[in-house]
Amino acid sequence: MKKILITGGCGFIGHHFVEHFIKNTDWEIIVLDKLSYASNGFDRIRDINCFKEERVRIFVSDLNRPLTQGVIQEIGQVDYIVNLASESHVDNSIKDPVNFIQNNVNLILNLLEWARELKELKRFIQFSTDEVYGTAPEGVNHKEGDRYNPGNPYSASKAAQEAIAIAYANTYGLPITITSTMNCIGERQHPEKFVPMVIGKVLKSETVVIHADSTKTKAGTRFYIHARNVASAVDFILDRTDEILDKISAGRGKFNIVGEKEIDNLSLAKMIAGFLGRELKYEMVDFHSSRPGHDLRYALDGTKMKLLGWEPKVTIEESLKKTVDWFVKNPRWLNYDG
Repeated sequence: MKKILITGGCGFIGHHFVEHFIKNTDWEIIVLDKLSYASNGFDRIRDINCFKEERVRIFVSDLNRPLTQGVIQEIGQVDYIVNLASESHVDNSIKDPVNFIQNNVNLILNLLEWARELKELKRFIQFSTDEVYGTAPEGVNHKEGDRYNPGNPYSASKAAQEAIAIAYANTYGLPITITSTMNCIGERQHPEKFVPMVIGKVLKSETVVIHADSTKTKAGTRFYIHARNVASAVDFILDRTDEILDKISAGRGKFNIVGEKEIDNLSLAKMIAGFLGRELKYEMVDFHSSRPGHDLRYALDGTKMKLLGWEPKVTIEESLKKTVDWFVKNPRWLNYDG
């Protein structure tokens, strides 16, 4: 039986990965999480009945510090590591950049140092973000290997993680693969994020603030994707040999995981309101000028994954409707404080 370690597995994206690998493999699954405010304790993995699965083991550990010998012994050898553990909220990185960046840099260093000792490790997935490339001008979708241009402390810390991971691959021969994705949506997302925030405000007939340009007429855009689609893409990569992955040489070792189409935030909010059968009250606000580090448009090119044979299995409309319906049935997830 193969063994996969998912760091940050109690968080929003992480728990969707745990659920995917429970449903689609017979692997042993190790979850490592420090249970920060974003994880809301064990609520997410409890909600997917994770504790009923004998092949899932969960350890509470802060990767900002080296793994203890006891945890190392309990985990043992692993075949795959998927590193989802990171502070990820841009607003928090702007408010407290030093602690934010130090956390994200320290955790990748500690994890890679431990990975160097794993003799059976087949692949280490470093999970990254579109934001390392900075804002994308109209008509530009960033490809793997494009120049970094981080626009805020969060994206800078993720670019640093990528650079450190690549250095360990080049220096120590670690089997590193970097995946970059865009804004994820799905069930049990923290209410600070855009989709659950909009759902909550529409249900309460409150005004939704839409990130716009300086004229307050053009909303920001993203390629939204459901977290389970992202988990499917990573599973797809893990199932491919190095020989197959290396056939596509540009941006070698890096893969963009992208939603099927670009949607502006106002259109997305209107879709949510439509699914709820409610009116959307909104205000366009020029966040970029007043809050440097918030970019109007991010975009990735998903050609490499398409050439390998992977595309999202569920459309953004289907994903969004499923997500909205789930939050309506589970309103406590719109209100918790973390």
